[in-house]
Amino acid sequence: MPLNDRQRQRYARHLSMKEIGEEGQEKLLKAKVLIIGAGGLGSPAAFYLAAAGIGTIGLMDGDNVDLSNLQRQILHTTNSIGEKKVTSAEERLVALDPEIRLNLYPFRLTADNAAEIFAPYNFIIDATDNFASKFLIARACHSATKPYSHAGISEFHGQTMTVHPGTTACYNCLFHEEGITDQAVPKGPLGALPGIIGSIQATEAIKHLLSIGTPLTNTLLSCDTLTMNIRNITVTRDQLCPLCGG
Repeated sequence: MPLNDRQRQRYARHLSMKEIGEEGQEKLLKAKVLIIGAGGLGSPAAFYLAAAGIGTIGLMDGDNVDLSNLQRQILHTTNSIGEKKVTSAEERLVALDPEIRLNLYPFRLTADNAAEIFAPYNFIIDATDNFASKFLIARACHSATKPYSHAGISEFHGQTMTVHPGTTACYNCLFHEEGITDQAVPKGPLGALPGIIGSIQATEAIKHLLSIGTPLTNTLLSCDTLTMNIRNITVTRDQLCPLCGG
């Protein structure tokens, strides 16, 4: 469907860019992105994807809003404490754009439900905060051949990379599941850090959907907010990777 007058006004800044324009905005309105995790990373990713006009956004998170979340999880407010995170997120995103289409999944991703949930989406954003979920997402995306954005944050440091399963280095190429646990007490992160990394994840999703720019494939972007040292680290597929190796 062509843009209506209200959409042309809402997305006027996008329409002025040759890389997007009206045709690109129509692509975004037809696109579907799934965000797994409605916390620190998922908050900015969801806000900016909704603002950008992504037609359908899926939000998956089984947790409720806690007071300690509010230092960084900007989708939620004090009045949201005790609510399901996806419900709280829905309230904020609908306030931003009443026409947005949201699919809510108020439960955790599992090996049993991943294939069915992933099926309709064009891009997956890993906004989770634990290794078990990240490895599960990597396996599910590889199985479904779904491009995805990985990100991780701790204290003052964040990292993110984009994966095209079967073509580029995957999460398992860099991090080995054996021996990794989530037993350590979380440290941080600095409240603004997930805002930076989650916004990059949203940008990577938009670039992929529009086939523009250079994605963070075979590249790990590392950000140290104490020094503001941001660098791209070249990575390659591991031929012995248990997920995508030859």
